Amino acid sequence: MSREVGPGAKGEGGRHAHGIEPWAIAHLHDACLADWYGDPTRRGVQLPAALPELQPEDIAAAEQVVVEQHFCNFSLWNYEDEARRTDVGDAYIAAVKRAIDAWNQRRNNLIERLDELLLAEFDPPRSGAEQHSETVGMIVDRLSILSLKIWHMAIHASRRETPAVAAECAAKLEVLREQRSDLVSCLERLLREVRAGRRYFKVYRQFKAYNDPRLNPALMGRR
Repeated sequence: MSREVGPGAKGEGGRHAHGIEPWAIAHLHDACLADWYGDPTRRGVQLPAALPELQPEDIAAAEQVVVEQHFCNFSLWNYEDEARRTDVGDAYIAAVKRAIDAWNQRRNNLIERLDELLLAEFDPPRSGAEQHSETVGMIVDRLSILSLKIWHMAIHASRRETPAVAAECAAKLEVLREQRSDLVSCLERLLREVRAGRRYFKVYRQFKAYNDPRLNPALMGRR
């Protein structure tokens, strides 16, 4: 399954500095989903057997981080669907839940990595600059999730066998598209303010304890 940077990644002309441009990211998210899902009418994919090896700190290009992080959300979406099944045994659901933990850990690591790369390139903020509570990486993650919602809602909006469901989903689809447009505008504004030195953000370390047997009490008690 290819995870190459897709069309739209470089935009037309005014590409922002630091390897990130909001609408280009949105188009990149959509292009990746078209690649990963293959057939646009297909609702799911075969789940990966294991989490591929990846060290976020070894990734030096912001666009690659965006793609890898989006792939985490893509995988999580499909695992979350599987976790709701009632036609399989408890052992299968437990395996799915453990996979969700692993993919979610990687997702958070990649959000932090994107922020690290961007902050290494941005000039220091001016004196008196205001801190933004949400980081660029967090907003890109939200855009990734919105692209998945839009993708799947569009499929349901075209279901001819259930016109009422299709009409309901078509209305929701318009709201999701508006939400993504709003979020892109917010990210554009934040990047503009950061580049001008009027606003800044920090890398927010999640320090997820539940995956660490040294910190999770339920795991510590069973060692």
